[in-house]
Amino acid sequence: MAHQLFIERGFQATSIQDILEYSGISKGTFYNYFSSKNELLIALFKVLYGSMETSRDELLIGQDRADLTIFIKQIELQMNTNKKNKLITLFEEVFVSNDEDLKDFLKEGQKRMIQWVFNRFLELFGEEKRPYLLDGAIMFLGILHHNVKYYSIANGSSVDISPVVHYSVKRIVTIVNDAAATGEQLNKPEQMSTWLPDAKQFDEVFREKLHQTIATLKSGLNENHTKSIELLDFIQDEFLHSKKSREFLIESVLCSLKDDKNLNQQTVTSLDKLIKEYFAQVAEACKRST
Repeated sequence: MAHQLFIERGFQATSIQDILEYSGISKGTFYNYFSSKNELLIALFKVLYGSMETSRDELLIGQDRADLTIFIKQIELQMNTNKKNKLITLFEEVFVSNDEDLKDFLKEGQKRMIQWVFNRFLELFGEEKRPYLLDGAIMFLGILHHNVKYYSIANGSSVDISPVVHYSVKRIVTIVNDAAATGEQLNKPEQMSTWLPDAKQFDEVFREKLHQTIATLKSGLNENHTKSIELLDFIQDEFLHSKKSREFLIESVLCSLKDDKNLNQQTVTSLDKLIKEYFAQVAEACKRST
């Protein structure tokens, strides 16, 4: 409901009281979950993008990661998510505001997106073109977003953006190959290591591996395996949407998954190991901080 108000009235013009009245909840209930309207907006972005990233990763299941058509489908999914939820309008409003915390959150998100495109470009173009792929990722996102913006202005906001994505991807293939042929480089990929603190870098890597492992497990299921799917979704939601993942609940669900004959138990073991390593890393970080 807050999302709907932000779209209709604008983020700045929507007050917490507006949200309370529109949703029919009390002020106490609101502050039990969010300390401010800004925190609510950040939670909204996290939920929408968490869901989008899960669907984006699932497109790779059983596919050749070097297949350019799969990358195109992933980008189309992301752009349509932005369009459906009118996220670009919200982004633009935040960037012209004076709220530095919100702007920092979005800037961090932009860096993560560049990192994701860079990693996908490594799979598409190969390790030998690594020196030119950070430049390629930055240029691709700039080309894509401006093409979508002006194509929509010219043809209407409801227009299919698939031709824009195809066109933009084809252009960046030419640009990357040309940069590699001439040896021209502007930004070194190594600089990405300074973008996010170590803890956040670890968290990003963990989330990506979690997406891939759960998606692999789901690929062996069908609509008759609803219980198995629900358990896997629960684990993913705990890490994506909870302020603090409940380790005891996740361990209980993992025990159920280990007895689930519908699942590939070798992959379940990999999931169990991945999650145990994550919690061990979190515990170690807590020790260092104290």
